[in-house]
Amino acid sequence: MLSYEFLFDIALILMSTKLLGLLTKKIQLPQVVGALLAGLLLGPACLNILHETDFILQVAELGVIVLMFTAGLETDIKELKKTGKASIVIAILGMIIPLAGGFALASMFNKGGISDAAAAPLLQNIFIGIILTATSVSITVETLKELGKLNTRAGNAILGAAIIDDILGVIALTVVTSATSTDVSIGLVLIKIALFFIVGGVAGFLFSRAMEHSMNRYNMDLRRFVVLSFVFCLLLSFCAEHFFGVADITGAFMAGLVLSNTPRKHYIMNRFETTAYMLLSPIFFASIGIKVVIPEMTPALVAFSVALVIMAILTKILGCGLGAKLCRYTTKEAIQIGTGMVSRGEVALIVASKGSAFGLMGTVFFGPIVIMVVVTTVITPVLLKIVFSKKSSVVNNEPAFEQKIA
Repeated sequence: MLSYEFLFDIALILMSTKLLGLLTKKIQLPQVVGALLAGLLLGPACLNILHETDFILQVAELGVIVLMFTAGLETDIKELKKTGKASIVIAILGMIIPLAGGFALASMFNKGGISDAAAAPLLQNIFIGIILTATSVSITVETLKELGKLNTRAGNAILGAAIIDDILGVIALTVVTSATSTDVSIGLVLIKIALFFIVGGVAGFLFSRAMEHSMNRYNMDLRRFVVLSFVFCLLLSFCAEHFFGVADITGAFMAGLVLSNTPRKHYIMNRFETTAYMLLSPIFFASIGIKVVIPEMTPALVAFSVALVIMAILTKILGCGLGAKLCRYTTKEAIQIGTGMVSRGEVALIVASKGSAFGLMGTVFFGPIVIMVVVTTVITPVLLKIVFSKKSSVVNNEPAFEQKIA
């Protein structure tokens, strides 16, 4: 028999995320913080009212796809091209330094048979470092949209670096898992990634030409173009994940970029933002908090958790910030870029679960990883609000931020 409990879950999520969003706005914090806190409060970590279901998981995934699609629509391709080389440098240093920091920290704590993982301690420690290289840009995108800073030099650098960071993360995970399994081929992974961008680029070119022709020819009932755009977004997201092993959000972002130069992009974007704001985004951000289950912690694991959180924050800011400085960004922009890459979100949890399946991480370290994910996810919007403050905007000749979400 069909259960209608999901209707109550949706109502509770929408109400709580909005109320806490308004509360965080009152205290001058981005509203996305309130949505994240709503999930934590109602989930197993606190009140244990809501639990992760297949429905919530799937709607949340749709939410992050739409979020990244609209981010692509809002992106200035010319400005993004300017940050191309810089994004590569930022992503590489934003991976190397967290990897080294995580490895060093794990080497200090992973002793005396504390871990029950099957892999050698060296591989386990490297894998902890790989988890710290992950970046969940969805939180940053929503915060920058709310602050009106998504299409700035720093915002475009963050987007570009996050896409490259995702690819580097897949490669790093493949390299370390290949050491434990002969079924994993680094060469095949690299070929599939390259093929995705080739196939996606060709498909995007053909689709954008067809859309431009249709939009110029038909001025009535523009809703059909919104539907077609969403179909293209979903298909590219599916192909990225299913056939090429690239994150679905990368496909969604590419789909948005493809349509960012079409004549009716603002019409399409407005329709998607309405849907996202009303349903999809609140469920996605709340779902991150609902995922969190805090396990029992020993004093040693508490100490490791605190050190891991500090290492996760500092190494991303230092690594990405250093990359930005090498590419001649201002100090303020470098700090903004580094801060925008701090959030680990669901990406780190996915990497951790995949590594655990290969015997690369013991169950004892899941608690600290979860705590690190929660703290970096919640603190990133707060830090972004500070580094993109009005004073910073004046210095960089940018307009003061404006709240986009009422």
